[in-house]
Amino acid sequence: MNRLTTSGAGYELARFPEDPRDPFRAWDAADEYLLRHLEGADGADPVDLSGSVVVVGDRWGALSTVLAGHRPVQITDSYLAQRATAANLERNGADADAVRLLSVRDTPPERIDVLLVRVPKSLALLEDQLYRLAPAVHPGTVVIGTGMVKEIHTSTLKLFERIIGPTRTSLAVKKARLIHCTPDPAPVRAPSPWPHRYELPDDVGAVAGRTVTNHAGIFCAERLDIGTRFFLKHLPVRSGPERVVDLGCGNGVLGLSAALANPEAAVTFIDESYQAVASAEATFRDNIGAAAEARFVVGDGLAGTAPASVDLVLNNPPFHSHQATTDATARNMFHGARAALRQGGELWVVGNRHLGYHTQLRRTFGNCTTVAGDPKFVVLRAVKR
Repeated sequence: MNRLTTSGAGYELARFPEDPRDPFRAWDAADEYLLRHLEGADGADPVDLSGSVVVVGDRWGALSTVLAGHRPVQITDSYLAQRATAANLERNGADADAVRLLSVRDTPPERIDVLLVRVPKSLALLEDQLYRLAPAVHPGTVVIGTGMVKEIHTSTLKLFERIIGPTRTSLAVKKARLIHCTPDPAPVRAPSPWPHRYELPDDVGAVAGRTVTNHAGIFCAERLDIGTRFFLKHLPVRSGPERVVDLGCGNGVLGLSAALANPEAAVTFIDESYQAVASAEATFRDNIGAAAEARFVVGDGLAGTAPASVDLVLNNPPFHSHQATTDATARNMFHGARAALRQGGELWVVGNRHLGYHTQLRRTFGNCTTVAGDPKFVVLRAVKR
């Protein structure tokens, strides 16, 4: 946990789940820059926050916690960001309802007077959100984006310009920038172009030729990523009634493959991204049908799963948290899988060879077998003894 100090107060903030080994803070220079600008500390007039304030993409709740006195609406694709926000509000003595927590799948407010956008890693997610929020913006709306210099590109500015209105950037401070956007008084309203769909290739086992649905912001929304493609060729062949979890499901192709290969399996799709779970559900329903048994869970990995209740976990863990490279998410997933698996249950993982997941799996499970590998990827199997 670290302390963020503003001109008005100090705030104890942490990411979620809180991990004393985590070297990363719950905010960065881009968040600080935006907060200083809102206060008028950079020489500009303070921003009037008395109206409807919407904070989009607040990564760990730092912006929402500092602005809690203005009762903002937070919109995020991240379940973990929502949990972090709730925890940070509590540890700083704010009311639990001081910030209205919405996901990107929820209906946004009808009117927005101040729109604050933390630029996401995914340009597609930014595009989708700007399209969804544009109808609530009016000529008097103050629109400010923030991000690190490496996160703000010409394409980022063009999105603001095309969807909201004329756009300019600030000078860089501590490698962070602000984006100032003036709403067009006569905007051209258009629906979001998302979701996108594509057909899977012919060499990926049970899901060959199937169509997947991809909402904005999920990993590799325009095509099948090469790690998942390799994994699909080496999935276990199983039969009979069993519980399978597609952990960190993305668009759900791993779980779909398991369901198609074993119609008796009950598959659960889990991801911390609302967009991912919506994609997985659309992919599953379009290919198997509305009545087929499956569960779709937005959550913190397997934290809500009953111990010793799962037979098979399929996992392609992320190794980034926003811009930072970390194995913390993979570690949490592996530990959660071990707790959720029955004795004899199996965790199958695909990962870049250089990440060394075999070491962590041996430490967690006491065993790890390499099922398949190529110069870039490995498929690993760990069994709960």
